[in-house]
Amino acid sequence: MQDQLQSMCAIALRHPDARLSHPRAGIFVGHSTTPPSPGVFEPMVCVVLQGAKQVLIGDQLLRYDSASYFVATLDLPAQGCIVEATPGQPYIGASMALNRDVLAQLLCEVPDRSAGEATGFMVSAMTEELLATWLRLLSLFDRPEETAILGPLIERELLYRLLQGPQGAVLRQLAQADSRLSRIRAAIGWIREHFAAPLRIEALAEIAGMSAASFHRHFKAATAMSPLQYQKALRLQEARRLLITHGDAAATAYRVGYESPSQFSREYARMFGNPPLRDAALLRGSEPAIA
Repeated sequence: MQDQLQSMCAIALRHPDARLSHPRAGIFVGHSTTPPSPGVFEPMVCVVLQGAKQVLIGDQLLRYDSASYFVATLDLPAQGCIVEATPGQPYIGASMALNRDVLAQLLCEVPDRSAGEATGFMVSAMTEELLATWLRLLSLFDRPEETAILGPLIERELLYRLLQGPQGAVLRQLAQADSRLSRIRAAIGWIREHFAAPLRIEALAEIAGMSAASFHRHFKAATAMSPLQYQKALRLQEARRLLITHGDAAATAYRVGYESPSQFSREYARMFGNPPLRDAALLRGSEPAIA
């Protein structure tokens, strides 16, 4: 696998931060380690070709490198950082958005080996077959004229490999419209659209078609956080974005749904390491808090 990784790194260094439109895939190159940076994972598969990355989702800390790959099947608030990178040996990563339509087409062709509770994210060991498919995908960055024809075929092959692996159960639930994971995803969609509104577990459970107790249990299993923790992460990430532009902590607190500016300040500092105005000043100034 080392030869394949070297070939892929060479492609990535020729096309740092490049993107394909179909399939939706991208390359990222980082020349230094970074502090934790908040964001929201969309459903995607990520591989590390060189270096290593660490991601905190809820109360679970995950690390992945060239020996593994990461899959997220839900929109997940997270904090990620590069933990291995130097100017001479930069971090090199690649990702591809998960296409639910293609996954659904493959379900009837791939045996169902799923069992147990499906979580919304997982790290698994890389295989030679999967890595070879990634090499074919990244080769399209060198031959963009072939993307329209070969891109969909390679995407289908990559998703097929994933369905056959340990994350097959997770991907099946993503593709199935009435799966438990898809019903949790519907509730997540409501939270994302109304994150500043009061959250009622009973209403979310109704959206998911579950009892309140069952919904809370399955939501935590899928996201590693409770619905309230999920909402809080979205609120604070949006607040950080607003503060960089507006700089009014109290107004921002109310705008993202907090009734108490002091509670907002405490929870903001707990997540980002500095109180709101200090953090915003660092982000706007010459000492950025995020690399």
